[in-house]
Amino acid sequence: MPKFLSLAALLLLAGAAAAQPAVPTAPAGSAKIKVKTKRGAASTAAPAGPAPAAAGGPDWSVPYAARITPDGLRQDLSVLASDEYEGRETGQKGQKMAADYLAKAFASYGLAGPVPGSDNPYLQHFSMTRVGVDPASAIKIGNRTFVVGKDFYVLLRDQKTAQAGMQPTFVGYGISTAGYTDFALDAPDLKNKDLIMLLGEPLNKAGQPLLGKDGKPSPYGGTGFAELLVRSPTMRGLAPRNTFRILPSAAALAQVPHDYAQLQLGEEHLEFPGAAAGPSGANVFFVSPEMGAAMLGTTPAGLAKYQKAVTAAGQPVASPFRPVPIQLQGGERRVPFTTENVLGYLEGTDKKDEVVVLSAHYDHLGIKNGVVYNGADDDGSGTASVLAMARAFIQAKKDGHGPRRSLLFLANVGEEEGLLGSQYYTSHPVFPLASTVTDLNIDMVGRVDTLHQGKGDYVYVVGADKLSKDLNTLSEATNQQYQPLALDYKYNDPADPEHIYYRSDHYNFAKHNVPIIFYTSGLHKDYHKTTDDVDKIDFPAMARRDQLIFHTAWAVANRDQRLVVDAGFVPAPADLDRYVGTYASTQIPLKITFTKEGPGLSAQATGQPAFPLEAVSQGVFKFDPATIRVEFDAAKPTFTLKQGGGSFLFTKE
Repeated sequence: MPKFLSLAALLLLAGAAAAQPAVPTAPAGSAKIKVKTKRGAASTAAPAGPAPAAAGGPDWSVPYAARITPDGLRQDLSVLASDEYEGRETGQKGQKMAADYLAKAFASYGLAGPVPGSDNPYLQHFSMTRVGVDPASAIKIGNRTFVVGKDFYVLLRDQKTAQAGMQPTFVGYGISTAGYTDFALDAPDLKNKDLIMLLGEPLNKAGQPLLGKDGKPSPYGGTGFAELLVRSPTMRGLAPRNTFRILPSAAALAQVPHDYAQLQLGEEHLEFPGAAAGPSGANVFFVSPEMGAAMLGTTPAGLAKYQKAVTAAGQPVASPFRPVPIQLQGGERRVPFTTENVLGYLEGTDKKDEVVVLSAHYDHLGIKNGVVYNGADDDGSGTASVLAMARAFIQAKKDGHGPRRSLLFLANVGEEEGLLGSQYYTSHPVFPLASTVTDLNIDMVGRVDTLHQGKGDYVYVVGADKLSKDLNTLSEATNQQYQPLALDYKYNDPADPEHIYYRSDHYNFAKHNVPIIFYTSGLHKDYHKTTDDVDKIDFPAMARRDQLIFHTAWAVANRDQRLVVDAGFVPAPADLDRYVGTYASTQIPLKITFTKEGPGLSAQATGQPAFPLEAVSQGVFKFDPATIRVEFDAAKPTFTLKQGGGSFLFTKE
């Protein structure tokens, strides 16, 4: 499950301008099946509940659910989350090993490989590009070389500008506020220039923040989006090519990737080929005191002397510095590669044209700083769960009790990079989404979170009621009949700050109006850490959760009536066609491009990942995680973007 980074950063960034493994040859837990008879349930089951057995007859789901055992889960997870698999990072060796393991497992069970035209019918290959700042990037100043990741960090938004050569202009602390402005002292026009400034705010003679109150710093004295936001109006007006922020110390520079986490400085990201052009606007550099002093033709002692002069005056003073020209060597690095989802297919009987998806993502974070992130819970647990359910369902079919609807076991890649594998599958479905009944998605089901310590018989259920009340009713009835577990709906609340509904692969199905349920045991202290290992997994609790999911999938796959999708507002195709295009704002240096996606729109702001917009009413769309609301004008080719207290008008190009 990827971390949630609020798309509120969208507007702030614009304002800132600123060895093949052995695969089990036989299903785990292959003891002879004993059938239990269900009593009294068939005549009382509600139409939306689990598919009933014939009166007095065997309930075949029970013996096959019992095949999902702690030992079987441990067997697969101990392989997938071992150091040998190197953290399964998308596009890397460990991910390829995991894909091979899963494909061979599906084949060994007897599942079909459904991917047409692939060299391996179990693998849905697709192309990606890994994008990041070249770790060899450097800036030369005189006979000194300053390297990225040590002396500076950079958010590259226009690589050509940085490589063409820069002539910085010093603007003090870059502050413009009532009673204090660094810009009035500079006679030259500062528009479209390369600006260098001290990060923070000056001190008064008592050693306290000059612009703050009660000894506390003003927003200018902060870090992260606090300072980006307060400086953004001035930066928008000046539209600089590059901005350089001089950190007060080497220790402060080392904190920059944390303090400005949403900028993902120094991190690579993945893009699909043909993605929107890279970011435009100002490049943002964070530099060490040593580097900043060299850029200004002085020393750290010279910087300190200037700061003392400002303190003594209680206001900006003229710059004594003579900045020197600089140039970025290196810059952005783009590496194309191929990755793959892994699919196993079990054909149904009389309703085989309808498909039930059981999904999990098998990628994780790889190796960082020489340490493997094994991702046992995230999401080795979900992947092992899908394998266990595949074994149970295929055995049911071999025994003559196969599902009426077809089942697709889908192991997605690239989830940690932004739900990329499921995005690709839902854009290039092997089976029509119109024929896809539901996606039951499993991500992190192997632990007990802090809210349920000592109580492992629970599972968080997310999204069951979002698109189909029918599915929600079935889910609760199935749990009551078979398990039962405590179904926790904490993360189903749209107001919950974790926004879990948007953070795993089911969401790409939901965007296309396919009902979903997301199952998870929640977050914990080892989330996205090197300590997410197999020895932390509660396999008995995991097996009980998986048995519930299996029963739910069995009920959906075998009931007479297909799940009913709730009616909701669906924009007319002609209206969506009218909204499609690129729009620009005169208020902020930002463009947004809309494309059609499912029954709604996908929006992509300059230099930002695309995100889905849900239709609310005629001409009105929303994206809840970032509290974004888009309102199209009924007569003019414009829309208003509202976020927080801001309102921005955009016009179609």
